[in-house]
Amino acid sequence: MSATPNRRKPKVAANPIPYWSRDGRNDKSREVFEQAFRDFQDIGFSAVKADVPEGMTAAEYADWISGYGLAPALSLFNSPFDETIEITAEIERAKAFAADQLALGLDRTMVSSMSLPARRAQPGVGADFRQDRLQLAIENAGRVCEVLQAEGLRPLHHSHVGGVFETEAEITALLDTLGKDVIGFGPDTGHLRWAGMDPADMIRRYADRIGGIHIKDLFPDYLDPQARQGMGYFEVAATKRLWAEPGLGVLDFDAVLAAMPADYDGDYMIEVDRPSVDSLYESHKMSYEWAKRSLSFAEV
Repeated sequence: MSATPNRRKPKVAANPIPYWSRDGRNDKSREVFEQAFRDFQDIGFSAVKADVPEGMTAAEYADWISGYGLAPALSLFNSPFDETIEITAEIERAKAFAADQLALGLDRTMVSSMSLPARRAQPGVGADFRQDRLQLAIENAGRVCEVLQAEGLRPLHHSHVGGVFETEAEITALLDTLGKDVIGFGPDTGHLRWAGMDPADMIRRYADRIGGIHIKDLFPDYLDPQARQGMGYFEVAATKRLWAEPGLGVLDFDAVLAAMPADYDGDYMIEVDRPSVDSLYESHKMSYEWAKRSLSFAEV
């Protein structure tokens, strides 16, 4: 008998990043998160990106979000992975991160890099490329992924403009060098497109490794590098003409969804890092309404 009928049905989750991150300044206060959770609950989301605040246990966090009818969803382990880190310290941080995620009942995580200064200043074009840095980052990412797997958490590479794995050549070097037994794929449709890739093509190429996806759309205004010349990552985002609510931008989500594996058992994480509308609530409501029209997912 086929196991397909028993396959876990994906959830649609929200990432509260636009609530706590504004123009590179962060406010991760309890009040900020509670506003996001109230909005998500009212809109209909059943899950939220699992970020356990410092000083809070995983059990306390789970209880906190459950009060808003939310379950924990795919989180992200972020590291520069380059010469600025001490790898043994990163490994210990990864172990602690994995312990929290497993305690929340999760079995996988995104793994990403997003913090090279030269690439924040000149996003999406592979600025200040160095082969030796890329090779070191691949080695460090591999060690962290092996540790995460040993702890019981499946690592998925998450593309992000601004990091050491930004361009198609860098992402494919990481994935092809480490192989699918070490690292899976957790694409971000918006970041792939901003860095000049076709998200559907990348998803097809690594379809057998996909365990999660971030749904993000973009407006066309700043996709040409010439159009954003002299503008940094946060300057482009601040125009409100970079990130778009799903369906408002240029991404071909029909092609993206057609490229996804038929047995996909991960979640859909909706992200609009900087909403195109003034209301954070309305932005997430628009995104959820698009999801109801476009995705097959478990509604709670």
